[in-house]
Amino acid sequence: MSKEKKILPELRFPEFKNDGEWKPTTIEDNCRLKGRIGYRGYTKKDLVEKGNGALVIGGKHIQNNILDVSNPSFLTWEKYYESPEIMVEINHIIFSQRGTLGECAYIESDIGKATINPSMVLIKDITCNSRFLYYVLIGNQIQKEVERVSSLAAIPMLSQKQIKSFPFYIPLPKEQQKIANCLSSLDNLITAETEKLEHLKDHKKGLLQQLFPANGKTKPQFRFPEFENDGDWESRNLGVLCEYFNGASHEKNVTKDGEYYLISLNSIDIEGNLKTEMKRVNTFDNSLIKDDLVMVLSDVAHGNFLGLCAIIPNDKYVLNQRMAGLRLKNKDVNVQFLRFYINRSQKYFKQTGQGSSQQNLAKRSVEKFPVLLPKNQIEQEKIANCLSSADNLISAQTLKIKSLKKHKKGLMQRLFPNVNEVAV
Repeated sequence: MSKEKKILPELRFPEFKNDGEWKPTTIEDNCRLKGRIGYRGYTKKDLVEKGNGALVIGGKHIQNNILDVSNPSFLTWEKYYESPEIMVEINHIIFSQRGTLGECAYIESDIGKATINPSMVLIKDITCNSRFLYYVLIGNQIQKEVERVSSLAAIPMLSQKQIKSFPFYIPLPKEQQKIANCLSSLDNLITAETEKLEHLKDHKKGLLQQLFPANGKTKPQFRFPEFENDGDWESRNLGVLCEYFNGASHEKNVTKDGEYYLISLNSIDIEGNLKTEMKRVNTFDNSLIKDDLVMVLSDVAHGNFLGLCAIIPNDKYVLNQRMAGLRLKNKDVNVQFLRFYINRSQKYFKQTGQGSSQQNLAKRSVEKFPVLLPKNQIEQEKIANCLSSADNLISAQTLKIKSLKKHKKGLMQRLFPNVNEVAV
């Protein structure tokens, strides 16, 4: 005869080991859900400038389950006061029922007068620990419920009734508080490290502005002392400096255990570095060698990646279609310097890209790109080393944040019962 396993987390704080099992409950048992009532909806005409209305929160304001109102929208005061039941306050939770289903954010500080748009649900009057409930909502059990329920509908969405019925397990209040405090401390650390990362990126932007000439100038704002009397930088088109070649289609040759990495549109990050994870192939066309530059030739309308370059570290890479290869024709140009120079010039590539829904770069546009170069290759190298050091700090900080997030994910899995292992 099978024996039921107790509802307990894998990891439990010592002071709660004698508190018994966690109890089954639902979202509805612990709070109230409120959404924007249909006849109280609004149109674009009801959206106003800052200062003329209340902040209205939608899916775009939730990034990785954190509230981000850096790109705010505002709704008229009339519409705000029309729906007092969805006025957002401290310790409320906002939850997405349309769009990015299941995304949510905890309101931990005063954000001023705010409301929600029709794609969101406001979770309020929370009777359990509110931050504990937030971690329940972003945890595995609820998110799997979100996936299960939304997959049954023709149009992915969640009703309030479905959200209310989501089940989970809950301990006594003191243990809820301890778990919430533990995860909140980790979240605060991740936030602090993320802010440090943004400062490092801002520092790099400042270096790029100072170490390269501004538009219309032939000398940088800042120059290392030993090069101050070296005169103007010289302009040469990229096609003069590099041999240009296109990639070829290799999608049919992708295999899990391929010997070569496939450089595709999504293989370069926004900082101009090759990502560590990418598709692999066994076919090798000898198109790329060490220190070649690879450039993104196609991007969506925003064009944030259009023209971005990365450097190939060895001969284990193959170039896919809609990517270009650039190989230096002579040794008087530092390849790292050239990469930084190209990647700081996104405005040029956005302006020369063709297409509406997707922008594309032509060979001619790439080859005509003007590059300003110091006459002394040692100056190029010094600039490249300075910016590479900034890149290394950014990469190390990014890895640190990634590790912290992985630690948090593992911790959450152990601090909450694994309902898939309840029955044995």
